[in-house]
Amino acid sequence: MTTIEQEQAALDQLYRDFGAHNLIPLWTARDDLMPPAPQPAAIPYVWRWSDLYPLAQRSGELVPVGRGGERRAIALANPGLPGLPYATPTLWAAIQYLGPRETAPSHHHTQTAFRFVIDGEGVWTNVEGDPVAMRRGDLLLTPSWAFHEHQNVTGNPMAWIDGLDIPLVHQLDAGFFEFGPDRLSVTETPDRSRNERLWGHPALRPIGVPDQPSSPLMAYRWAHTDAALTAQLELADEGRPGPLGPGRAGVRFTNPTTGGDALVTIRTEFHRLRAGVRTEASRMVGSAVWQVFEGEATVTLGEERFAVKKGDLFAVPSWCAFSLEAETHVDLFRFSDEPVYDALGFTRLARQATARQEAR
Repeated sequence: MTTIEQEQAALDQLYRDFGAHNLIPLWTARDDLMPPAPQPAAIPYVWRWSDLYPLAQRSGELVPVGRGGERRAIALANPGLPGLPYATPTLWAAIQYLGPRETAPSHHHTQTAFRFVIDGEGVWTNVEGDPVAMRRGDLLLTPSWAFHEHQNVTGNPMAWIDGLDIPLVHQLDAGFFEFGPDRLSVTETPDRSRNERLWGHPALRPIGVPDQPSSPLMAYRWAHTDAALTAQLELADEGRPGPLGPGRAGVRFTNPTTGGDALVTIRTEFHRLRAGVRTEASRMVGSAVWQVFEGEATVTLGEERFAVKKGDLFAVPSWCAFSLEAETHVDLFRFSDEPVYDALGFTRLARQATARQEAR
């Protein structure tokens, strides 16, 4: 055997010994572990409301709500993550459907959650025994480990979007779940919840209450969101354009005790574009899910363009080139995993028009 053959035989044996001891050398795995840029498995994808809602209706006729499946929630499953009920590797999104006079029993879990209502009313979500009305355009919060249950007090069904950090908590092996009582803790249906009466006054904070990780305000009402977006565009018309540029307005839902994000692991925002406005193409580390609340737009995700309209949802994977063009006046709800990346120091934004990268 030549010297070269001996060296190769020794190297082959070394790799066999690595495998026998459950070891993998970095030099054979570096490209996968530390690529030059994010390479998400999730792909850009659009879910059509015209498909989602009829399927939710059918599930309402065939699948009971109760301690079996617990919730009638249908998860958006990204085709790039086969077999997993995840919209992105860190974000869960689902359409939840509650039929006439139905109730969804109490439970709580480590996972942080919110509900966003595209249309309808008549459901109250009880969060820690505080009944919160759910109506069109409202963002309703359920912080980690808060007991929550739902009741529909009308003769009509209602559907909404659930957003959670289920994939993130699963990956971190940090999940806990417990059932609550089978019967509703409260059946009241007040117009304003207790948390709104205490916290729902702009820029006014109750004295003597300490900071809280997640917002103590459980309901962010559409009337306030709409008014804020309208005022931004009115100021732009008067020659005082906002930071997002002409024809654009945006708000972020925040925690009134800290000024930070309303939820610890999920960022929630609302965006408005006037007809004909196009956003600058950009890439961002971290993923997001958007839902069209009103109007029509064209979204560019990587090399693909999609026409979207009211109710449609789309996933934007990490570092995917993204831009929007409003075909009509368009309102969009957005949620993302950015607070996690901010906390870890991983946030990075690249604006493609200028090829400028910003670490934030």
